[in-house]
Amino acid sequence: MLKLPGKIVHTKEKDDLYHELAIALIAHSQKAIKDRGVFHLALSGGSTPEPFYTDLIIDPRYRGIPWEQTHVWIVDERRVDEHDDKSNIKMIRESLVAHVPIPDEQIHSMHAAADHADDDYEIELRKVFGEADGEVGELRLDFVVLGMGDDCHTASLFPNSGAIDETDRLIVINEGANVTPPDRVTMTFPLLNAARYLAVLVTGKKKFDALERVATLNQLGHQDVHNVPISGIKPELGELVWYVDHPALLGE
Repeated sequence: MLKLPGKIVHTKEKDDLYHELAIALIAHSQKAIKDRGVFHLALSGGSTPEPFYTDLIIDPRYRGIPWEQTHVWIVDERRVDEHDDKSNIKMIRESLVAHVPIPDEQIHSMHAAADHADDDYEIELRKVFGEADGEVGELRLDFVVLGMGDDCHTASLFPNSGAIDETDRLIVINEGANVTPPDRVTMTFPLLNAARYLAVLVTGKKKFDALERVATLNQLGHQDVHNVPISGIKPELGELVWYVDHPALLGE
């Protein structure tokens, strides 16, 4: 079995994997409310987490999420209109947030088509967290749901793309030949690695080769963020947990 950095949660069936992830989300949301009175949740788009988001609203076992005290942030977004079918916030609204009692002002879409979408979103983050410009400090997301592409990208941090080398900004526009079109707005390593809990959801046999690359680097004790961007996910004080089904983890 592949040995990945951090903890691994693996199940044979996707539904069981989604359940494990939901239980972790509930536990961390309730702890955040107890400790700080608010829960900051960052969600990724894509086809992999969509069924998980739907489960959160239809399964009665997951009624314990304190939506009224939750802020939902978007990990990354394509630079398209929010009503475009390629928009992550469109999917997240339709599959989850439109169906739970979360105040509209606590759903933070990126408005990615705007000229200064990256600046605007970073300003919004800092305003909500009460942070001034400068170091990340206590601007820490509580729970982040990430995915991984076949090329080992996560968020919109694509191999050899400009956003990979960002060390100061929390949000950047990622564009250029190495970014799968259209251009993106994305959270950066400094923001992601400050999170309290990073959950990487990976399913399907076609992801085995990418996971194998991550595992090989892990065994060598190396990072290769330019070619294997997800190897740059190394939380400073938080926890990294991989939620992986058997086909992705075992290649069978």
